[in-house]
Amino acid sequence: MTDREQRRTRTREFDLVLFGATGFTGRLVAEYLVKKRPALRWALAGRSLDKLGAVRDELSALEPSAKELPLVAGDSLDRAAMGELARRTRVVCTTAGPYALYGSALLGACAEQGTDYCDLTGETHWVREMIDTHHARAVETGARIVPSCGFDSIPSDLGVLLLHEQLAARGGRLAEAHYRVRRMKGGASGGTIASGLLAAERMKDPAVRRLLADPYSLNPEGAPGVPGQEDWLRPRRDAETGRWLAPFFMAAVNTRVVRRSNALLGYAYGREFRYDESVDVGRGLPGMARAVATSAGMALSGAVVFGPVRKLAQRFLPAPGEGPSREARESGSFEIELLGVGAAGERVRARVGATQDPGYGATSWMLGESALCLAEDALPERGGLLTPASCMGMKLVERLRAAGMTFQAEAG
Repeated sequence: MTDREQRRTRTREFDLVLFGATGFTGRLVAEYLVKKRPALRWALAGRSLDKLGAVRDELSALEPSAKELPLVAGDSLDRAAMGELARRTRVVCTTAGPYALYGSALLGACAEQGTDYCDLTGETHWVREMIDTHHARAVETGARIVPSCGFDSIPSDLGVLLLHEQLAARGGRLAEAHYRVRRMKGGASGGTIASGLLAAERMKDPAVRRLLADPYSLNPEGAPGVPGQEDWLRPRRDAETGRWLAPFFMAAVNTRVVRRSNALLGYAYGREFRYDESVDVGRGLPGMARAVATSAGMALSGAVVFGPVRKLAQRFLPAPGEGPSREARESGSFEIELLGVGAAGERVRARVGATQDPGYGATSWMLGESALCLAEDALPERGGLLTPASCMGMKLVERLRAAGMTFQAEAG
């Protein structure tokens, strides 16, 4: 624990507050933390004290000591309440989304109070707004504000960091990286769907569309970009492996986070660094057919930008608070391979995966360990709107390995 953490520990009531604990993902993160039994002063927070009490009762069945967990009630739209919450704790971990609707007051309060923060957002337009509004103040107060600490975007961000570390250990430097989804099985919650539908609503604004189309939209102002990094939405065949590739629906979020990490790490991957993400759908005609079908599905999903289609979709999709069953989460899994090329042509490979549903089972591990990393580990005393790789780096990789996730890298 750094001197800064020691000073805050003496003056703050809690080490960690989990906000949004009554939501679907919030309950999963609370369950994860209870099973980990961290030696921390932590609390459950949300809008309704009664619902928080019900969650605490559920957790007590898993771990009797959970009966003593403090409860903190506060409305996410009440700036005074969010300011008071941020003043009481060293770290806030929040699952209360969509963040563009419910997250701004809490993130801003953490930046103002020097309180570390992590969340699950994949809302690039909102993260850009938070960078513009709060990064400078978070630098002043030392608050480490780390969005996107779930499947958006830890496998991408830490996977590329692994490639970098592997090459750096051999005296090389990463020049390009290619993220390939090999296998993914899992369901979606109502909260995630609500965030996606809100993003579609915001895309009616031309300024938002331009921002989302910019491959460097999360980079520091004035940071250089590399031509040809635009997202691709068509099927293609990898000339090197002969395998067919389809667009990955999360690439528009993850790639921006990885590029911001490179900039915040002082261009550790180089100023000409190139990065892309796709889904590996196999070889031959079957692979081509799957690539075409996936690309068509991505194109059709863009129809939710239109109001009538979006309203129709809301009638049939899960509502916030709903999500996959425990059986579905535990039968899910994902495996991602990242291929790196060094500046001198060296090759390195990394694998990231988990034997849990990526969006909820594994995401609760990723967010839970991110919160514990901020609360327990000696991290660089650096504030601002950061990324998992630029803030927690290999310390978080080691935590996630210990939690059961795969993070491996090797030459070749």
